[in-house]
Amino acid sequence: MADLFDRAADPPAPAAAGPLADRLRPRTLTEVVGQDHLLGPEGPLGAMLAAGRLSSVILWGPPGVGKTTIARLLAARTDLHFEQISAIFTGVPDLRRVFEAARLRRAQGRGTLLFVDEIHRFNKAQQDGFLPVMEDGTIVLVGATTENPSFELNAALLSRAQVLVLRRLEPADLERLLARSEAALGAPLPLRPEAREALIAMADGDGRALLNLVEQVHGWRLPEPLDAAALAERLRRRAALYDKTGDGHYGLISALHKSVRGSDPDAALYWFARMLEGGEDPRFLGRRLLRMAVEDVGLADPQAQRVALDAWEGYERLGSPEGELALAGAVIYLALAPKSNAAYVAYKAAREAARQTGSRPPPPHILNAPTRLMKAQGFGAGYQYDHDAPDGFSGQDYFPDGMKRGVYYVPVDRGFERELRKRVDFFAGLRARRRAEG
Repeated sequence: MADLFDRAADPPAPAAAGPLADRLRPRTLTEVVGQDHLLGPEGPLGAMLAAGRLSSVILWGPPGVGKTTIARLLAARTDLHFEQISAIFTGVPDLRRVFEAARLRRAQGRGTLLFVDEIHRFNKAQQDGFLPVMEDGTIVLVGATTENPSFELNAALLSRAQVLVLRRLEPADLERLLARSEAALGAPLPLRPEAREALIAMADGDGRALLNLVEQVHGWRLPEPLDAAALAERLRRRAALYDKTGDGHYGLISALHKSVRGSDPDAALYWFARMLEGGEDPRFLGRRLLRMAVEDVGLADPQAQRVALDAWEGYERLGSPEGELALAGAVIYLALAPKSNAAYVAYKAAREAARQTGSRPPPPHILNAPTRLMKAQGFGAGYQYDHDAPDGFSGQDYFPDGMKRGVYYVPVDRGFERELRKRVDFFAGLRARRRAEG
């Protein structure tokens, strides 16, 4: 398989001068780190190359993991002309020119691999423009995106391309890049072991970022190695990857929500802190904490909703940074609260029943009869005033006539819902008794 990826069709080695990232750009697919699940013999790209047929793909992953490099090497390996465009700077006239050049190239017997960076930034009409040239084989499309293709790309485009997920680089992958960098620079970085680990952590899974940091450190020409604290002071630690409007935003709020639902206060606090460190608006977090209280804690702890509201209000009154502590307290409370989605499930079931039976009127006995005409029509006839009934409960049927009684709320045996379950069972027993008596 190594021969499969290392043939002479690969591009020439870059010149010694220039940025370290360019100098260390992989010349073969076997040099790409961290993406063996795609490039290995059992991976989708490895299988395509082994079969000698490359189909259109969408490379989805965070920055700095090799999307552009992989696209270039795929073109070299399959002897396709490599054409690169960016959706940020390319309009419809530019696309037409690229497609026409690819058609001429195809007529001369050579195919084109069109690499589209930031493909999610094309609008629907522009994305539709790729379909004919993909279908007739004019181009092999390799799109790159940091955003979830399910949300950003048209279904028609997705149906014609395989989505491949690139992974953020693990510490071991970054260590390999760091070792390559030191070999290219001809000397080890002046870092103590703990500082070396800190440098890798600062890269946050981004290979390009690591190489940029390496160049900075190498340029200092220090008389003795730095420890982790001195390194952090000099570099002013790089902010973690977080896009408040993209996948980073939705991924982290999902992690926070599921950690609260899973009753893990430590994990919940971690994701809460990650979002704050990334610049998330604490007001958004306040709204989501209230949603968690309503949706996941529910009536197992009715106080949870009040805690979430008070924390949100506390932030509004205190502002940053003290107000975040109020929200953090709510995170802990919600994570440790008993959980029940019984009210949520009941609500959805009742909504579905309402959609199915929405035209049925209430039974006449529970309708008010403010006029003689309405009384003559039977409105209100037979209504039993519950306060006058034994146990304050008449047991009458309040569903529409002819509709089978629904059971939507089924409380769990946790927290306050234990008490509510007793009440539900109590009234169900009384209702059965009243019907037997009637």
